[in-house]
Amino acid sequence: MKNTTSLINAINYRRSVRVYDANKKIDSAIVKKCIQQATLAPNSSNMQLWEFHHITSKEILKNLAEACLGQSTATTATEMVVVVVRKDLWKQRTKTHINYLTKLFSVKPSNEYSKREKFALNYYKKIMPFAYGDFFGIYGYIKYAISWLTGIFRPTYRQLRKSDMRVVAHKSAGLAAQTFMLSMAAENYDTCPMEGFDSLRVKKALQLPTKSQVNMVISCGIRKPEGVYGERFRIPFESIYKHW
Repeated sequence: MKNTTSLINAINYRRSVRVYDANKKIDSAIVKKCIQQATLAPNSSNMQLWEFHHITSKEILKNLAEACLGQSTATTATEMVVVVVRKDLWKQRTKTHINYLTKLFSVKPSNEYSKREKFALNYYKKIMPFAYGDFFGIYGYIKYAISWLTGIFRPTYRQLRKSDMRVVAHKSAGLAAQTFMLSMAAENYDTCPMEGFDSLRVKKALQLPTKSQVNMVISCGIRKPEGVYGERFRIPFESIYKHW
């Protein structure tokens, strides 16, 4: 019950803070711990196609504040965390999984692998390359056509285009970002997720590769009373809750 109460408290405590107190510092080691906890978030096929850039450098913070369009939550932030999608690393992640599973199951003749072990290995040897492999978006449409035809006869996975896989990777990164913010809230630290930013300038400030994608910039600090803009407002639950 205690853990449940702690989670509820963290959920209620978390607000998008727009102004931080410059006189109250946060412990970078705790922020790092919260990032480590964020890596435990659920993610598609456990591919972990993400990076977390923890910024404490005043110079980079200044550059990021400018890239975040001068928002007060950025200009007053003590630290920042930038969640980056690395869909381009899918081959590397796939190999890592195959190596891990091979060690876990031990090297042996193929006929000695159990059905579960074969499925796990084939998932990363065959299914992931099929899902993430692409050639200028063309292969994605071929896969989409195959899934559409298959779907006539039985349920099938359909989100296989390049744009679909981009959404998949960003959803996983978003889950990790939320986990990070709740972990920060549990430490009585404040955050604010920002989507209003110049992605090219953010990538330049962090020297990110061209194929990387910025999912979210999260400012961190300790709130000032005026940093929370009023009571939390949500659409009436009855209008968004559908029970079947």
